[in-house]
Amino acid sequence: MATDDSTLALPTLHFHDDAIEVHKVVVGNYDNNVFVVRCRHTGDAVLIDAANEHELLLDLCKSLGVRRVLETHGHFDHIAAVPAMREAGYEVGVMSADAHYLKEVGYDVFIDDKEVIEVGKVRLHSIHNPGHTPGSVSFKVEGSPVLFTGDTLFPGGPGATKFPGGDFTTIISSIDEKLFTFPADTIVMPGHGTDTTIGNERPHLQEWVDRGW
Repeated sequence: MATDDSTLALPTLHFHDDAIEVHKVVVGNYDNNVFVVRCRHTGDAVLIDAANEHELLLDLCKSLGVRRVLETHGHFDHIAAVPAMREAGYEVGVMSADAHYLKEVGYDVFIDDKEVIEVGKVRLHSIHNPGHTPGSVSFKVEGSPVLFTGDTLFPGGPGATKFPGGDFTTIISSIDEKLFTFPADTIVMPGHGTDTTIGNERPHLQEWVDRGW
C-alpha cells in the first residue's frame, strides 16, 4: 500500500531518501539513541534498541507503523524498554551471543549474522560486530547510505571494551574488516551521540590501535 508523507513532518525525523525514513529519539540517563527505520512505500517500520522511556517509544511505534524491535546488543541501557514492548505485542530480536543479557527482560527471536531483515520493501543486512559485547550487531540499509552501529563505532573510535565480554582487539578487527569496507559516504548512526561517516573515521584506525581504546 502507498502511504502519505505526513510522517516527514514529525520532529523525530532524522534522515530520509526515496526509500526510507529514519526517526530518532534520545532517551534515558545515558542518552541512548533509539531509531525507527520506516519503509516509505509500505509504511512498515522497525525499531532499533528499545532503550528506555517505554511510553515514548510505544507512541512512536504506533505513529510510525513499527512491527518489531531489533537490539544492537544486550547492555542494560539498551534494553530497559523491552518488557513493555513485548507486553504490547512487539517481537524482540537479539543475537544469541547476547541473549544472556536479556534473561530478565526476555526476547523472542535470534538475529543471525548476515541475515536479511525485510521491513516492507526495505532490506536491513545484519553484521555481527563482536568486541563491545560478544553479540553486538550492526544493521546496513540496502540501497541507502545508512549504517546503524550500536555501541561498536562512534565518532572518534570504537565502543568501550572494559566491560565483561568486551575485547579491544576484537572490536578493532570487527570495525576494520566488517564496517570500514563500506563506502566513505556511508552514514554511521551510533547508539549514543551524533552521526559520523565511514570516511571520517576510517583514516584514524591506527590512532585508535596506538592509544589502546
